[in-house]
Amino acid sequence: MRRTVAFAAAALAAFTALALGAPASAATGTPWADWTPLQGTGGAYSGSVQIASPQLKADYTSDSLGGSVGVFNGDSVWLAASTDVGAKYGSSRDQQYLNLRPRADNATSPSETTYTFAHPTPTANWTFVLGDIDADQVRITALGPDGRTLTAAQLGFRGGFNYCAPGLAGKPSCTGDAADVPSWDPATTTLTGNAAAADTSGAAAWFEPNAPISSLTFAFTRRAGFPVYQTWFAAITRTISGTVTDTTAGTPSDGTVVRLIGSDGTVLGEATTSADGPYAFPDVLATGGYRVEITPPAGKISDQPARAVDVTDGDGTADFTVRDIVPVPVSGAVRDQHGNPIAGATVTLDGGRTVVTAADGTYLLDDVAVGQHTVTITAPDGYTVVSSPEPFTVPAGVETPITGQDFVLQALPTLSGTVTAVGTGVGGVVVTASGPGGTVQAVTAADGTYAFPRLPAGEYTVSVEAPQGYVVSGAASRSETVAADDVTQVDFALARLGSVSGAVTDDGGSPIANARVTVNGSDGPRVVTTGDDGGYALGDLPAGDYVITVTVPDGYTGATPASRSVTITDAGELVDAQDFVLTPVAVTPTPTPTPTPTVTPTPTPTPTPAPGGTGGGSLPPTGADPLPALGAASVLLLAGTFLVLAVRRRRA
Repeated sequence: MRRTVAFAAAALAAFTALALGAPASAATGTPWADWTPLQGTGGAYSGSVQIASPQLKADYTSDSLGGSVGVFNGDSVWLAASTDVGAKYGSSRDQQYLNLRPRADNATSPSETTYTFAHPTPTANWTFVLGDIDADQVRITALGPDGRTLTAAQLGFRGGFNYCAPGLAGKPSCTGDAADVPSWDPATTTLTGNAAAADTSGAAAWFEPNAPISSLTFAFTRRAGFPVYQTWFAAITRTISGTVTDTTAGTPSDGTVVRLIGSDGTVLGEATTSADGPYAFPDVLATGGYRVEITPPAGKISDQPARAVDVTDGDGTADFTVRDIVPVPVSGAVRDQHGNPIAGATVTLDGGRTVVTAADGTYLLDDVAVGQHTVTITAPDGYTVVSSPEPFTVPAGVETPITGQDFVLQALPTLSGTVTAVGTGVGGVVVTASGPGGTVQAVTAADGTYAFPRLPAGEYTVSVEAPQGYVVSGAASRSETVAADDVTQVDFALARLGSVSGAVTDDGGSPIANARVTVNGSDGPRVVTTGDDGGYALGDLPAGDYVITVTVPDGYTGATPASRSVTITDAGELVDAQDFVLTPVAVTPTPTPTPTPTVTPTPTPTPTPAPGGTGGGSLPPTGADPLPALGAASVLLLAGTFLVLAVRRRRA
C-alpha cells in the first residue's frame, strides 16, 4: 500500500517517535509480537522480535533501503478481527509491525531480511503475516534446525486477503479491493502482487508453519512504484500451572523450585511455589514437548520429579508430590570433563532401580537397603564414561546419607566456527560437516556462529552454502581432523552480491527505451535492455571490476561517455546513476527545387495561297515574330514620305 499524504504523515510521526524513544509495548497477554526499534542505517539494519514467551524470539538483519522503514505501532494499519488471521489471533490494532523496503528500487536488487530464532519455532499455533504485497513480490525461505529447507507445504500458506477491503468490520480507514490479494507460487515459494503491478492498498497473506524453523528469510523485490511491505508475528499462548504437595506433612510444599524446559532441553523459565503450593508459567506457546521439573526442598524427594506437558489445545497442568527422604539416601552428580552438569542421564542402582539426573546434573536414590551396592550410568549420545564411583556399603543401623557418588563423562569434541561477510556475522547460513558419523548440518545463529557438538573422532569435510544475495569469498570447504580436543575457528567468509543501475536518455532528458546495455566483468558479459522509462538495472554481481557499455541505437549518435568502469567489493555495493546521454541524429531536409516556367508559343497563322502559286503573299517563316518586322517597314515608309516632302519644299 502506498500511503496517502495523511497516512504518510502519521507513519512518519510514528517512526520519529520510535527513533527518539522506545516504542510502546503491546499489552500483556496479547499474542502479537513486540519489536525492538530498528537499529542501523539503510543497507544494514538489525533488531529483534519476541512474542511473550522466550521460546519465540528472533534476531533479524536486513539490507533494506532507508526511508519509510521502521517499527510502527499499528494505529494506522492493522489486521482486523474480521480477517481470517484476525479471527484466530485477534485484531492487531495498536500492535507492532515492521515496515521495510527492497535493497534498491529496481527489479534486480531485492532486500534480504533474515530472522534467526533463539530456539526452533513451534509446529502449530503461530503465524507470520506479510502485508502490502501489490506492486512487488517476496520470496520466502525457511531452514529447519537440521539445515534443511522447508517445503512450501511446511511453510503453511493459509491464504491471501485484503485488510482494506470494504465490508470488513473494524478495519483501517484505507480503501481496498477484496479481489486484490497476492498470488502464491508454491514451486518458488513466492508471493506476487496483482498482475498489473498496480500501486494499491491492503494486499496481504498469512502463514502457519507446521515444521520447526531456525531461520526465516524474506527476499523482497520491487516490480513498480515505491514499494514497502509490512511484517507481523503472532502466536497463541497458554498457561502451565500446578501445585506441589508434601504428602508426608499433608500440606502444600512452600518454596519448591519448578523449571519449565523446552523440547530442545533449554530451560525456558523458573518459578517457586508460594505458601499454598501453586506455581504458574503464563504466556507459554501453545505447543507440545514441554517438560516441567521440580527440585524438592532439602530433606525431601519426589517419586516423579519431571512431567511432560502438551498445551497445543488448551492450558496444561502438572501437579507434583514430595515426601521425606527414607534412609539411607544415596546421591551424586554427573558432569563432563569441564565441570558442566549433564541433565537427563540415567543412573541405575544394582542394575534395577533407575533415576534421571536433573537440570543441575544431580540425582538421588532413597530407601537404599543395608548392604553393598553399585551405581552405573548410561551415557547420553556424544559422551563416554571417564570415571564412575566405587561400590559402596550401607551399614546396618546407620541412617547417614551417602553422598559423592559422582560420574565424570567425556564429551566428544565440538567443531565450531563463524560465517562472516565483510567482518560481520551472517545468520541463517547452512554449514555441513561430513565424516565418520555421517553428514550433519547446522544453521548459523544471528552472530554467524555455528557448532557441531560431540562428533566422533576422524576426518571431516566442512562446507558452507552461500544464501541468496551472497557468494562464498575464498574456500567453500575445509578439511579438519577431529581428535580428542575441540576444533574451533573453522571459519568461512561470504561476499555480498552487488548491482548496477542507471538510465539512457537523449540530451533533452527524454527516456530511450530498448537501448542495449552490456555489463562485462570477470564472469563474462551480461546484457540488459532499458525499459519504457529508459532505466536499466542488473543485480547478483559478484565482487570485481566491470565495464558498462551502451550500444547506440539507430537514430542516435554518441554517448557521454559510451562506456564506463565501476568496481564492486565484497560489501556488494549498489552502483547507481550509471547514466548515458545520447544525441539524436540531426536530419537536414533536401530543399525542393523551384520549377522552370513553361512558355507557350504563339501559333503562326497559316498563309493564304496566292492564285496560281503555292506560297502566300507573306515572307517565309523564320521562327521570328512577324509583327516587329511589319512595324519597322511602316516606320521606313513614313520616313521616306517625310524626306520627299522636304526636298520638294527646298526646290520651291
